Amino acid sequence: MKIGRVLNADEDVKALLLKAKTIAIVGLSPKPDRDSYQVAAYLQQHGYRVLPVRPAQTEILGEKAHASLDDIPGPVDIIDVFRSSDQVLPHAREALRLKPNVFWMQEGIENREAAALLTAAGIDVVMNRCIKHDHARLGL
Repeated sequence: MKIGRVLNADEDVKALLLKAKTIAIVGLSPKPDRDSYQVAAYLQQHGYRVLPVRPAQTEILGEKAHASLDDIPGPVDIIDVFRSSDQVLPHAREALRLKPNVFWMQEGIENREAAALLTAAGIDVVMNRCIKHDHARLGL
């Protein structure tokens, strides 16, 4: 079984972004002034399919919103999380069923317990990085 890694090197991040097609965004706000919305819109504009995960929403950015990761039938390449560090672990547990290639915690978000759980299950982890900034900075 593959062992996941915590990825920090630009070449690893670039490779995973080039490979990915579908990104589930946990905590995606329906408000255009929020970072999560702006990141999701950017990703859509760059060809990714964005799956919003936000309870009480039916649609965000033209995509059906899901109440939780458990409601996504799959497959998902990246799960991108916009929740505080202390709220990440339950989403990591949900992610185990979907088996994404990567579980990404946005800039300012780190949870070592979640990272250990995910990497042990063969899922790579990115912490404390902005997917939009990395995508743009790496020239993708």
